Amino acid sequence: MSATAASTRISRFGFVNAHFVREDDGLTVIDTMLPGSAKAILQAAERLGGPIVRIALTHAHMDHIGSLDALAAALPDAEVVISARDARFLEKDMTLDPGESREKLRGGYPGARTRPTRTLVEGDRVGSLEVIATPGHTPGHVAFLDPRDRTIYAGDVFTTVGGVATSARLNPRFPFSRMATWSPAIDLDSARRLLALEPARLAPGHGKVVEQPAAEMERAIAKAAR
Repeated sequence: MSATAASTRISRFGFVNAHFVREDDGLTVIDTMLPGSAKAILQAAERLGGPIVRIALTHAHMDHIGSLDALAAALPDAEVVISARDARFLEKDMTLDPGESREKLRGGYPGARTRPTRTLVEGDRVGSLEVIATPGHTPGHVAFLDPRDRTIYAGDVFTTVGGVATSARLNPRFPFSRMATWSPAIDLDSARRLLALEPARLAPGHGKVVEQPAAEMERAIAKAAR
């Protein structure tokens, strides 16, 4: 478990993350990692001394919603939020919308019994967090910006296993995010969007948290664009 000023990262196998964000009323947990992670998430929240009041999901892939059902069952009063677009994947609706890229949906979409208490669109708030639409890895992928300390919770737009990389390009040190990306070109545009927000901290779904990440994010975008 590693901590920054306002957040704490826990990890399965060293590279599948959940992040806790401290709020006045408790904790928001971002993503639920792989199946079998609920106990570790609940134990981490107990060590942090605050109840989990929100479960916020960046997207509907298995390594991000894997413990959603178990966690929601243990926290029946917690808010559960995901983008309106990716919420359909929780119900195993795999259809693409008119106007969306016809590229193949990739990665594991196991669905879930849990239904969101609220669905998200660009500009919504989850506690203190601002919802940033970052499609590409999945059609409805979102990131979260904490304006209090400029941390971006990037989901799979960026990974930091073996260095900062975008999921728009295969990273030999961690190929899985690119292999699970629906539209690399759209994903690259989302990476540029996150860089433009001038983050002070990059908190990805996979890998360590990076301080002052702009230069590394810019290099990763340039590498993917070549």
